Amino acid sequence: MKRIINRGIRGIWIAAGLAVLFIIWIGYQYSDDLGSGTADVDFPKKPITLIVPYAAGGGTDLTARALVKATEKYLSQPIVVVNRTGGGGSVGLMEGATAKGDGYTVTYLPAELTTLPHLGLLPITYEEFKPIAQTNFDPSAITVRAEAPFKTVNEFLDYAKAHPGELKMGNAGTGSIWHLAAVTLERGTGVKFAHIPFEGAGPAVSALMSGFVDAVPVSPAEVKKYVDEGKLRTLAINADKRSEALPGVPTLEEQTGIYVDFTSTWRGLAVPKDTPDEIVELLANAFVKGTEDEEFRASMKLNGLGLLVKDNKGFAKQLKESHDLFAKMIPELGLSRK
Repeated sequence: MKRIINRGIRGIWIAAGLAVLFIIWIGYQYSDDLGSGTADVDFPKKPITLIVPYAAGGGTDLTARALVKATEKYLSQPIVVVNRTGGGGSVGLMEGATAKGDGYTVTYLPAELTTLPHLGLLPITYEEFKPIAQTNFDPSAITVRAEAPFKTVNEFLDYAKAHPGELKMGNAGTGSIWHLAAVTLERGTGVKFAHIPFEGAGPAVSALMSGFVDAVPVSPAEVKKYVDEGKLRTLAINADKRSEALPGVPTLEEQTGIYVDFTSTWRGLAVPKDTPDEIVELLANAFVKGTEDEEFRASMKLNGLGLLVKDNKGFAKQLKESHDLFAKMIPELGLSRK
């Protein structure tokens, strides 16, 4: 009788133990789902939107469209580029940051994400995004119309010194990298420009072509086509070495002995900060494969765009470093409106 009772008790304990293990397993599965944000393993199930916070035709737009074309083959859905202009990039950045964190809205971040907050023009920072990857890096190219009287950057700067505030310098928007590039060029060379903002580098270059402005300090990619056609002339590349896109153009330092630091831009991909890590990883794998695509690299070279790929950790480091740099620099330049 005791043996029967003992066996029964043992059976109860075994059953209870199995029940506890089952509950623990269920709990683990549930917590795992919660930790991943209940990520859809079948992602993506519909087209993905890529927000470009500037108008079509600029370097950000050109890079985004080339990357989308190369990346779509690694996803089961198309990627639709949407240009959201306004506020020097702030409209598109706000829309991207506040989108649903389901992976279906990706934002192509420009370097302006780390300048606009310090100018009081954007109420969010890079911390509202979860980085996917960096894809690009470009210097500033000081460019004028081909018929302009300036054959060298020294002639251009000499005229600007003799006629302060007369030369109209177009930029990609107040607080944009190219605005800051022109301001730091002023500070480094002792000249003064009239700064004219546009909704992206593309419209600024169009204004230069039409004669509405006298110069732009945008990237080589944004002027290369017109330089090659003989419609524009790039006077100098503001970097520590010449641009592969315009190898015949000397650097500012080569011609003047002056090196103006930081006047460069970068671009990268990100999603809202609450996007599940599993989806971020899937997107990162696809987009990085896109950057390795021969067609994408050929397009970047053809358009004079600089290629620099960093993973999410490397891009996160770039975002923080840029944010911290401009937190100090913008007030020193007297541009802060906060």
